[in-house]
Amino acid sequence: MVLVRETIAGDWQALRDIRLEALRTAPTAFGTTYDEETSRGAEHWHNRIARGGTFLAYLPDAPDAPDAPDAPDASDPVGLIGGCPEDADTVELISMYVRPQGRGRGVGEALVAAVIEWARERNATTVQLWVTETNTHALALYERCGFALTGGRQPVPFNPGLFEVAMSRTLP
Repeated sequence: MVLVRETIAGDWQALRDIRLEALRTAPTAFGTTYDEETSRGAEHWHNRIARGGTFLAYLPDAPDAPDAPDAPDASDPVGLIGGCPEDADTVELISMYVRPQGRGRGVGEALVAAVIEWARERNATTVQLWVTETNTHALALYERCGFALTGGRQPVPFNPGLFEVAMSRTLP
């Protein structure tokens, strides 16, 4: 079982730590770099939490998992994802990362489901995302979660030799 909850103010350090790990271990999978994010102070992370739509995942069977969805950052999350409104009808899924100990345990699916539900609560009709075209595991996950390629393709901002592809899912 996977516990996913929206971040709260006390999560800022856990959020920062997992985000930096994601950028360090998968530098080509994101639109920013480790160096960019390490220079950001606590205010940046508090603002990211305050805007809403950022979720952390925990494995309740892990010895350091929180006991309740509103528990403070007493444990290490195994996954991260964000949702960002693009316009009144569209939410963009961003910053997806699952730590190695969470892979193959349903964490990715649970995180995607959290953003989809968050988008529905905002009356969005579409969730879209960009994923590095060489990230076959992420592409397969998003397809399992109902996303389809749209035909959109663009270079990664900090690495123009690497491309991202667009995927989208219409919400019922």
